[in-house]
Amino acid sequence: MKIAILPGDGIGPEIMAEAVKVLNVLDLDFETETALVGGAAYEAHGHPLPEATLNLAKAADAVLFGAVGDWKYDKLERSLRPEQAILGLRKHLGLFANFRPAICYEQLTHASSLKPELVAGLDILIIRELTGDIYFGQPRGRRVAVDGHFPGAEEAFDTMRYSRPEIERIAHVAFQAARKRSKKVTSVDKANVLETFQFWKDVVTEVHAQYPDVELDHMYVDNAAMQLVKAPKAFDVVVTGNMFGDILSDEAAMLTGSIGMLPSASLDKANKGLYEPSHGSAPDIAGKGVANPLATILSAAMMLRFSLNQPQAADRIESAVKAVLSAGLRTGDIWSEGTRKVGTREMGDAVVAASITGKTITTKT
Repeated sequence: MKIAILPGDGIGPEIMAEAVKVLNVLDLDFETETALVGGAAYEAHGHPLPEATLNLAKAADAVLFGAVGDWKYDKLERSLRPEQAILGLRKHLGLFANFRPAICYEQLTHASSLKPELVAGLDILIIRELTGDIYFGQPRGRRVAVDGHFPGAEEAFDTMRYSRPEIERIAHVAFQAARKRSKKVTSVDKANVLETFQFWKDVVTEVHAQYPDVELDHMYVDNAAMQLVKAPKAFDVVVTGNMFGDILSDEAAMLTGSIGMLPSASLDKANKGLYEPSHGSAPDIAGKGVANPLATILSAAMMLRFSLNQPQAADRIESAVKAVLSAGLRTGDIWSEGTRKVGTREMGDAVVAASITGKTITTKT
């Protein structure tokens, strides 16, 4: 097994170091190769996704990705900004299905912004289509308006579009995932306003006919955003487009206590994937040793389960994370009164210790 390690920018290298440290104690036969990506790659090679990094990602069995981005690159032309690296990897690797689980660990119910009874036992899987929608639609750009309310004024435009095959394949992924869970899919759209999402709704409904054992309901995105706060445990599998999925998965993250707890997997049709925390590069805290590495560590567990066929090793990591949380260790984003605040490295060391022993570690608050 070969794993491409792409730490990236900001807190990326810090959190990646802890995930790799955990992987290295699992007694698995794999090799890793590290490459620059994002702003770090731009500084060294003049491009956020150098050819060598892309070739490594293509050759590897899985990619473990940190985070990219920094405010200092905001004035670069869009094609050279760090964020283009992750968009390029998704496109070139054919990563069309993004899995973002939102799980509220029993130990973190009080870290959520909602009442504990609303989030206790929460386990949602948001499946986001990743290569279509307004993020990739053409044409796009800036021009002088020839119509509308202000003809002659400068305007910017993007194109929202989905083809039938794009919708069909993500719908199949959602229904198949639901069969392994509670057999319920909520398809989120804006069919009352957008022709693109009326088409989305129609195609998802057609695909559903092949899964009579799975319940399907449709929900407008604004209502879905409200219901995620009002009654989050009513959801099981949520499938939606690229932009809506981006927004709703971040909202769901806060139900769990912190976006620092949420892993993600982006998969191709053969289950080769790129695994990354759902949070960003957080340049404001980079280098301070306070970032939460658990989302990256849990992303490594997803990598072992989905792409590398090592479910027992994935279980070890996930059990170790629960053990550490039960022991009362918390990074600042999930800290509460009565728990012990630790830094990035100390949290990683604790997960390593729990992964080795398989037992709950003890600590003092």
